[in-house]
Amino acid sequence: MMRTLFLQAPSFDGFDGGAGSRYQAKREIASFWYPTWLAQPAALIEGSKLIDAPPHKIGIEAVVGQARDYDLVVLHTSTPSFASDVKTIEAMKAANPGLKAGLIGAKVAVEADKSLEASPLIDFAARNEFDFTIKDVADGRDLRTIKGLSWRNSDGVIVHNAERPIVENMDLLPFVTPVYKRDLQIDNYFIGYLKHPYISFYTGRGCKSRCSFCLWPQTVGGHRYRTRSVGHVIDEIRWAKAAFPQVKEFFFDDDTFTDDAPRAEEIARELGKLGVVWSCNAKANVKRSTLKIMRDNGLRLLLVGYESGNQQILHNIKKGMLIDVAKRFTKDCHELGIVIHGTFILGLPGETSETIKETIEFAKEINPHTIQVSLAAPYPGTFLHKQALENGWLDDANAELVDAHGVQIAPLHYPHLSHSEIFHSVEEFYRRFYFRAPKIASIVGEMVRSPEMMKRRLREGVEFFRFLKERREVAH
Repeated sequence: MMRTLFLQAPSFDGFDGGAGSRYQAKREIASFWYPTWLAQPAALIEGSKLIDAPPHKIGIEAVVGQARDYDLVVLHTSTPSFASDVKTIEAMKAANPGLKAGLIGAKVAVEADKSLEASPLIDFAARNEFDFTIKDVADGRDLRTIKGLSWRNSDGVIVHNAERPIVENMDLLPFVTPVYKRDLQIDNYFIGYLKHPYISFYTGRGCKSRCSFCLWPQTVGGHRYRTRSVGHVIDEIRWAKAAFPQVKEFFFDDDTFTDDAPRAEEIARELGKLGVVWSCNAKANVKRSTLKIMRDNGLRLLLVGYESGNQQILHNIKKGMLIDVAKRFTKDCHELGIVIHGTFILGLPGETSETIKETIEFAKEINPHTIQVSLAAPYPGTFLHKQALENGWLDDANAELVDAHGVQIAPLHYPHLSHSEIFHSVEEFYRRFYFRAPKIASIVGEMVRSPEMMKRRLREGVEFFRFLKERREVAH
């Protein structure tokens, strides 16, 4: 077996581009998701090591210094960080010419040719669901025989092997939390709306929804929700609870954990027996009865992608959600005491200055506890990217999705709505949502009740206003 290093390389300062982040960018407040997509193949390979450079503030010199200790390095890459990741491979190979280097992630899953052509020093890319593909490489198998692999042969010719079937029995994948324990400092992982420290991992892959913008289902995970058995999930929670007694919250990062409501209820009941606090992603259509069962068994928060308050835009992006249903769901959560972090996207197809105002008013009306406002990002491999190219909504100057500092730009534009108008609407959204007397009173009350929360919110406030200042500098 090859001595294998899994790497999320350093790129932009504070860049949350890890193998677990849905929007690879520098966020409004310091935040880092766990590199779960890297930890999963790392868990399959005995003696491997995972370095997640951004949250651990590990620089390129330290990373390159590790090159001689390994035979194989596997980098997770993304559209925004790709150029930087290629430079990391080149630097590591300069230090250790015998090092084999490969890439994983949504970017290379859909653009294997283009990715390998970026540098002759990239030996391979593992497409789609890559866990066992990487294990085969690390085991030293002949590259010609490994399904799901695109590679460069001795003549420098790029070869694409047959597709690898997706993993059907998800229980074949080992726990990722032992890799977290071995290689990561969990206090470095911070999400503004989750208790700190938190731990996140997946209980299944794939999402039956067809949202045109969503990255993982269209590139790696697929549209069929394949799940681990309830016992497998609970066993990992039990292990992690003992290994990380300081953890205050577990987050299930499945695209939509609530897609399988009976299973969600069954897991909830088992979690209730363990006495853990937990949260998950959810679509805004979960029945009140299911919400109550989850709430009664430790559910604290739901991360809900509302995206827009305009029904036509929701139809345009194939969201499969009705505004009235979302309002009823949100009302149920409020009444049951379930906290909501709502996410919204500006600049989606059909967006106008009026629909932006409509979405802001919708957010104020349903009033989630906290919000995240992102800019529509047409990642390669998504239907939105295809639409944008066909309709001329995306130009070369904005195709990288972030600026030189890793901050999201507005890559899309429309005949009636410019890049600049979409970009500036994010700040307006945040100000109109948070700078309201009831919302300010709610946040102040939260801070008064908890000295820890006061310290945290004050830090977040400083980071937030610094972020807005940086955005204004970008705009000018």
